[in-house]
Amino acid sequence: MNFEGLDPGLAEYAPAMHSALDPVLDAHLNPSLLQNVELDPEGVALEALPVQESVHIMEGVYSELHSVVAEVGVPVSVSHFDLHEEMLWVGSHGGHATSFFGPALERYSSFQVNGSDDIRQIQSLENGILFLTKNNLKYMARGGLIIFDYLLDESEDMHSLLLTDSSTLLVGGLQNHILEIDLNTVQETQKYAVETPGVTIMRQTNRFFFCGHTSGKVSLRDLRTFKVEHEFDAFSGSLSDFDVHGNLLAACGFSSRLTGLACDRFLKVYDLRMMRAITPLQVHVDPAFLRFIPTYTSRLAIISQSGQCQFCEPTGLANPADIFHVNPVGPLLMTFDVSASKQALAFGDSEGCVHLWTDSPEPSFNPFSRETEFALPCLVDSLPPLDWSQDLLPLSLIPVPLTTDTLLSDWPAANSAPAPRRAPPVDAEILRTMKKVGFIGYAPNPRTRLRNQIPYRLKESDSEFDNFSQVTESPIGREEEPHLHMVSKKYRKVTIKYSKLGLEDFDFKHYNKTLFAGLEPHIPNAYCNCMIQVLYFLEPVRCLIQNHLCQKEFCLACELGFLFHMLDLSRGDPCQGSNFLRAFRTIPEASALGLILADSDEASGKGNLARLIQRWNRFILTQLHQDMQELEVPQAYRGAGGSSFCSSGDSVIGQLFSCEMENCSLCRCGSETVRASSTLLFTLSYPEDKTGKNWDFAQVLKRSICLEQNTQAWCDNCEKYQPTIQTRNIRHLPDILVINCEVNSLKEADFWRMQAEVAFKMAIKKHGGEISKNKEFALADWKELGSPEGMLMCSSIEELKNVWLPFSIRMKMTKNKGLDVCNWTDGDEIQWGPARAEEEHGVFVYDLMATVVHILDSRTGGSLVAHIKVGETYHQRKEGVTHQQWYLFNDFLIEPIDKHEAVQFDMNWKVPAILYYVKRNLNSKYNLNIKNPIEASVLLAEASLARKQRKTHTTFIPLMLNEMPQVGDLVGLDAEFVTLNEEEAELRSDGTKSTIKPSQMSVARITCVRGQGPNEGIPFIDDYISTQEQVVDYLTQYSGIKPGDLDAKISSKHLTTLKSTYLKLRFLIDIGVKFVGHGLQKDFRVINLMVPKDQVLDTVYLFHMPRKRMISLRFLAWYFLDLKIQGETHDSIEDARTALQLYRKYLELSKNGTEPESFHKVLKGLYEKGRKMDWKVPEPEGQTSPKSKAWIGTRETGQDAAVFSSVLAL
Repeated sequence: MNFEGLDPGLAEYAPAMHSALDPVLDAHLNPSLLQNVELDPEGVALEALPVQESVHIMEGVYSELHSVVAEVGVPVSVSHFDLHEEMLWVGSHGGHATSFFGPALERYSSFQVNGSDDIRQIQSLENGILFLTKNNLKYMARGGLIIFDYLLDESEDMHSLLLTDSSTLLVGGLQNHILEIDLNTVQETQKYAVETPGVTIMRQTNRFFFCGHTSGKVSLRDLRTFKVEHEFDAFSGSLSDFDVHGNLLAACGFSSRLTGLACDRFLKVYDLRMMRAITPLQVHVDPAFLRFIPTYTSRLAIISQSGQCQFCEPTGLANPADIFHVNPVGPLLMTFDVSASKQALAFGDSEGCVHLWTDSPEPSFNPFSRETEFALPCLVDSLPPLDWSQDLLPLSLIPVPLTTDTLLSDWPAANSAPAPRRAPPVDAEILRTMKKVGFIGYAPNPRTRLRNQIPYRLKESDSEFDNFSQVTESPIGREEEPHLHMVSKKYRKVTIKYSKLGLEDFDFKHYNKTLFAGLEPHIPNAYCNCMIQVLYFLEPVRCLIQNHLCQKEFCLACELGFLFHMLDLSRGDPCQGSNFLRAFRTIPEASALGLILADSDEASGKGNLARLIQRWNRFILTQLHQDMQELEVPQAYRGAGGSSFCSSGDSVIGQLFSCEMENCSLCRCGSETVRASSTLLFTLSYPEDKTGKNWDFAQVLKRSICLEQNTQAWCDNCEKYQPTIQTRNIRHLPDILVINCEVNSLKEADFWRMQAEVAFKMAIKKHGGEISKNKEFALADWKELGSPEGMLMCSSIEELKNVWLPFSIRMKMTKNKGLDVCNWTDGDEIQWGPARAEEEHGVFVYDLMATVVHILDSRTGGSLVAHIKVGETYHQRKEGVTHQQWYLFNDFLIEPIDKHEAVQFDMNWKVPAILYYVKRNLNSKYNLNIKNPIEASVLLAEASLARKQRKTHTTFIPLMLNEMPQVGDLVGLDAEFVTLNEEEAELRSDGTKSTIKPSQMSVARITCVRGQGPNEGIPFIDDYISTQEQVVDYLTQYSGIKPGDLDAKISSKHLTTLKSTYLKLRFLIDIGVKFVGHGLQKDFRVINLMVPKDQVLDTVYLFHMPRKRMISLRFLAWYFLDLKIQGETHDSIEDARTALQLYRKYLELSKNGTEPESFHKVLKGLYEKGRKMDWKVPEPEGQTSPKSKAWIGTRETGQDAAVFSSVLAL
């Protein structure tokens, strides 16, 4: 309730006064009340106040039945009748809760809920009680044990809660919002904004939520959306209480008077059918509380703080004869509640006493209450004490059951033998991760067993107990029911271990010994890494995407082309698809399809990755198809006038993936409708077969492509929906056949497993081996099959297990629009002839090129990997050899595998998701030349996105046509960044910090300065990058970026898109310039660029000695150039120019690299000076801003300063 306008005397009952009560009687307490109440030494009454004599209760009229002391001298703040048991709960201003059982108010439990704040509301649930304090929600068992403790924000001031259903709670207070909390997960699920702050009372009916505000208003809100449907302005001062019953709402409160707030004796009554006020009800008491107590009529109980209670009808007149008086011990009543049965009323006063009024001698609080659980009585106290110091004490005093049988202690020692249990083997995961220090090994707890508990197993009942060879390789370890399957190490989810140097000391070569590039997994939504690799290794797709360039800011085809270019340049180093995934997050269709995962879902593996990657597969093909269709001749990027693939008709993505079909709909009336359509991929449809029949993959594929189904459809002839037979016929086969496996349930997984077992048995019989009926082979069977008589080696037997998928399939278009599909082997080519010769007759052979699988691992949440058959052209470019090889791509782990591993699916942990089949000799049909679509025009002047930019703010001069860079030209570069997501780290037990997830950075400013010529040191690029994502930290001290600099509406900088600046840097890289800067490795990583190492001149490594610390640009500039830079903030123009001067200084000191020994002495002097100065630049007495300093270099500065001043004059 709202306590504004109450008696000022309540101020003396501040909670702080009752933190420690002296064992004396409070001055405000009636001495006659505590005649038979004992106080414990701490001053808290622990016994309820007994009724001295029987009280006569008149049936139908409320009279006082019992009064008890909850807590001496501490005001009662809230009372609540338990809705499940015969109990009354009371909360005090000191944060203490007490419960009383039954109408006799016997004390049941008493415990502290909060140490300082008062309890403001109590709500009973089936398993416990909810207590609301100022900024804390606590759920406790009825005995006092804490179930959960939910801390709210310290700025919250909560007053009311409302249980909307069994697991959802609304919490409101003096702030301008209401929180929705899920009691199952104990998390905030929704925050509803409230136009009128101060929600102190909440009620609910089957039509509305009712919120009472401190301003005197009552708002009616929708049950689903929580939007305001209606609002009653009840009182001009404040609201005290209100209640709802049927179609009536009654409220009491305070009105504004000249002297302040005064209690209004008119109750406001509203009709909820017409949403208007009816005649106010005048009462004869000062109303502070009111409740509907419906019996035969809608009675209202109106209570004043002085203890007067009046009953009346809300639509009638109040009768002074209906007033009765509650005799509070203290001066004021503080709380009031009505039981669910309406048979009992509870009042709490300012002296800590509770008064129970009932209308019958034996009332019940609820219509149907369950039995209350009581603590068992202690029986130990009834036994006599035993003094063990007396030798003559008879042992018969110890109660034991009388028995005539032989006791276990009489067991003869000859029949006993010690049999110690053998210790179980150490978990394989512990042995794998163990690090030894001396003779002691340390390993993280895999948490596969309960702490300090070992399951007891007898040797006779568990034959596997001593079988140490059965330890699985899976990171799950040995559990109580060990998994029979294992997840191979190379298939497990890989993670990057970060150190204080970030990624610089992480050994990626350990995971990838090839020259192909992996992809880093720590970026949000990087689950699609495996599919990006599949698209990259499709040669026509790669060439098409890299030839594409358009004007759209967020184009997936453009970003994918940039990423493919990085994969081309890499020599085994991992790349990251941050820019591609950034564009992916901005596409509305991706969000609508549920393809954008939250960080928590991706880390915990909550999403179904197999279903997710199949939806992503369909989405990316559709998106690329649309991007290619929308391709027009760009105006900003002249040179992307078209690719070698493009035609005036359909896009090349459509030519590669699209399959033209005829959909026939046959109604039972005989009318047939034929519609032409196309699809970019197919989904497998599995037969309903539980007999174990042998189904070839080709049969299931044909059934899925030429799908036939019965469904309701509109018939134009019948003019209504009719049962129709819908069939699908193929008119044209695609060059690349994409198949979503749709193994999303146990039903489909069992089908794959069953067909693999059938195929395995048939393959064994085909090679002359016999197979037993049991699922598992005996050891003798394996030896026989591996012998020369069995005509099959053991290695080939392993290759046949869990295989149902063929490496090649043969498709033939028949004359009657039918389709024949069959599995194809190398032996079939000898029988039928080469595939190329048969293409002329409509026969095509498709070879398996990639499989994407879902790895099931409960420890890591699962992952997605790809098996890809890498073609000759890729090996030719990377390794200079021409051959084909299957590889496993698991993010940045790349490993060559045997081809049979790509089609082996153990459904316990390795589930197929996507299949890619390509036509044989596909590359010969397409032009695979790549023409770089980026031309020099991207470096020319362009307009800024900022609306407020003026010419006086120009900080650079764009390159002229005669200044275009050439191969080997120097370009000084520096970039500044902002933070999008903070770093996630944990503190180890030894005090060291472990980075779980690095901070996500975004480039905010990129500066390039001329490295030679008459305008050396003058910037020609100084772009601020506009971002649509929320910036967590602008890092102004280190970046110089201020809030608003990246906002096109208010920025005064030269603002561009990331794509525009990215194209400029890509052109400079492709032309062969050399970048000079400090710490360029991180800059290029965040920008998402792959730059050849011979094009990077990094001063952080030029002035570095092995196994020594890296030196900051500020210290190098002070030591070698006598420059004081980065005084207040960093400026990228200043940093890029300084790096250029340091490179000139390096050439001067090392004689262009010809005298390394003399330069080594210079570096030794640098490190000695740095250690003496603690690597800090001395501050001058009268320091000026770095921006006001002239550029000091090896040249005369007058000419350069004059040139740079012309920039500011533009």
